[in-house]
Amino acid sequence: MNAVADAQSGDIYVGRWAHLLGDGRLQCDLCPRECRLHEGQRGACFVRQRGEGAHSNDILLTTYGRSSGFCVDPIEKKPLNQFYPGTSVLSFGTAGCNLACKFCQNWDISKSRDFDRLADQASPEAIASAARELGCRSVAFTYNDPVIFAEYAMDVADACHAVDVKTVAVTAGYISPEPRRDFYAKMDAANVDLKAFTEDFYFKLTGAHLAPVLDTLAYLKHETNVWFEITTLLIPGRNDSTEELEALCRWVEKELGPDVPLHFTAFHPDWKMTDIAATPPATLTRAREIGIASGLHYVYTGNVHDSEGGSTFCPHCGNAVVVRDWYRILNHRITDDGHCRECGGAIAGCYQPFDMKTAFGPRRIPVRLATAR
Repeated sequence: MNAVADAQSGDIYVGRWAHLLGDGRLQCDLCPRECRLHEGQRGACFVRQRGEGAHSNDILLTTYGRSSGFCVDPIEKKPLNQFYPGTSVLSFGTAGCNLACKFCQNWDISKSRDFDRLADQASPEAIASAARELGCRSVAFTYNDPVIFAEYAMDVADACHAVDVKTVAVTAGYISPEPRRDFYAKMDAANVDLKAFTEDFYFKLTGAHLAPVLDTLAYLKHETNVWFEITTLLIPGRNDSTEELEALCRWVEKELGPDVPLHFTAFHPDWKMTDIAATPPATLTRAREIGIASGLHYVYTGNVHDSEGGSTFCPHCGNAVVVRDWYRILNHRITDDGHCRECGGAIAGCYQPFDMKTAFGPRRIPVRLATAR
């Protein structure tokens, strides 16, 4: 495919953040990979492509307006436990990824080279309208990393904000400074995968580097109003040592502050790491204890049945302010303006009037927004 056409309008979608090099190649400036492309060549993410002919100086977006599917999820599944808890989110992704994680849990989407998988098509306005009609508080760019379809995600975000729908990026945070500024200016919340806390892990198991991810986290904290939470998938023998977890938690507490929620989630054998056993629940409990001992106020466990590890506790009085069983909320004790109903202490996050009867719960509802031609 040498030109990229939207399925509905036939328009070619030209991307941003690229420049010509002296040797004639075109450098994509979206992420730290800085892919340098000849005419017609795709980047490492596979979905950003240098055009040919009249578009030889352009990066073309091969997945604009196309999705691997839409689904209504609980916001806690992203996971975001302190961003309008109990609400639903319209989730979708495209294809490809700018990391090469050997343990990818969504490899059928992120590693896809088959564009026939992108069976659902929708304009930004259609997505925003669907979110409103479905009663979703937000739209999440997820399943694969939205960084690689940033322009599409940003257009969707503009359409969502026009109808009072929030936007969420579920991302590895591997993005260069200029596009990072533009991208997060459109986002209301993010969950950032901090995949490990060593450069060795990042280089060998993701094909990327640790420092740009830490830079993104610091940027989010100190330069934006984006609500964000962090997720670390714990892989036995790879990134779950006490020493590494202590270093990670100390860095979060020192550089980001104690109110940034940290999720430790369980690995299951997948993609190119099927020879490693699933994460024992005890490992997640140990990680959570390390986070709390490091001074972090909100530390969670995920991908396991652990009501205590999934619940939110007031850092002032210690009472449980949101009790969860998986994605089901059993009790909610936070005021509409984000304070503990027991002691009045502030609970970090974003909140709105909450009704147990209307909480979305653990449902997962696939939806079609359009039918491919």
